[in-house]
Amino acid sequence: MAHSTPSLRRHSTLLVGLAYAAFISLGLPDGLTGVAWPSVRAEFGLSLDALGALVTSGTIGYLISSFSSGRVLTKIGVGWLLVLSCLATAVSLLGYGYTPTWIFMASLGILAGLGAGAIDAGLNTYAADNFNPRTLNWLHASFGLGAASGPVIMSSIISANQSWRVGYVVVGIAQLLLASAFAITRKQWQTQQPETTVEPVASATMLQTLRLPATWLSILLFFLYTGLEFCAGQWLYTLLTTSRGMPPGIAGVWVSVYWGSLTVGRLLSGVIVGRISVLSLLRLSMLAAIIGVVLFWLNFAPWLTLIGIALLGLALAPMFPSFIALTPTRMGPSHSANTIGFQIAAATLGGASITSSFGLLAAGIGIEVLGTYLFVVALALALIFEGLNRLKPAA
Repeated sequence: MAHSTPSLRRHSTLLVGLAYAAFISLGLPDGLTGVAWPSVRAEFGLSLDALGALVTSGTIGYLISSFSSGRVLTKIGVGWLLVLSCLATAVSLLGYGYTPTWIFMASLGILAGLGAGAIDAGLNTYAADNFNPRTLNWLHASFGLGAASGPVIMSSIISANQSWRVGYVVVGIAQLLLASAFAITRKQWQTQQPETTVEPVASATMLQTLRLPATWLSILLFFLYTGLEFCAGQWLYTLLTTSRGMPPGIAGVWVSVYWGSLTVGRLLSGVIVGRISVLSLLRLSMLAAIIGVVLFWLNFAPWLTLIGIALLGLALAPMFPSFIALTPTRMGPSHSANTIGFQIAAATLGGASITSSFGLLAAGIGIEVLGTYLFVVALALALIFEGLNRLKPAA
């Protein structure tokens, strides 16, 4: 952007602001459903585990859109992708608010997943090519802000004796406004090419990208990272209360420390990454994550366990956005969009499968195996990362 005109710089600031808003909106629905679920369940007369239908349908839609995002971006461009995906998310949320039956609501989860997966992959692809690593870290911190705001919005509405449906309608209207903003600025989302650029690079097919060893290592990297993050976040509370005898209120605070450290860490990483290289930051983060898991695993003293939990959150914070930032250089312009779509899909799969597989392991061995399990995943993550760094960048 060194040759950008003042007009283009203003546009860039506007697009960065819209990208922050989009990541906040991406996190909002995740925080709404957990709070709304008891009310939804009571209204439709559902069993406790019926939520799985909504989660499954959302995951299916998310995987479809994120995996194919590279090809869709080639066909319609990032501007239209953001417009249509925001519109899909808005329709699904408004549909939740006015749904007559549970089956209809669960079916809308596919549309919600399609929209969320496309926003996630499309914005990450654009940001990796056009924003610096600092902005990428802050974008992902915005997602955490959205996820934290969702429960506040829904609980405030329910506390005011309003229906849970109102919460979805409010957020759905906000998504419509965001879709309108993307529609107005859709032409500005085209990547600006320097005047010296001779030919645009043709995008590779998905099959061509999947033939590269670096693609599969990148997929595995995201699979392991998200599995580590989600597994720790989902099972820490159960371990602390059922195995280590911690009062529920204190255990809840400690789990909040983990998620809070993850969000704060991304804000701090945006500053740190301007002072050291992304590779150096990631290597330090890998080491810190392993140390955090070991402190939590060995449980020498409660205060050391707490430090381990907080350190793990801080260490994980820069990984996802920094992995994304490295992808264009590692994969080249022809494979970058496909690879980022694959990575987002792998992240979804990793978060679900590693977290659920631990539940099966804990049922057979005991919940205290969590420390060992997380250590193995964290070590594998570091080894895959180093292996990926040894490969030559894709042509």
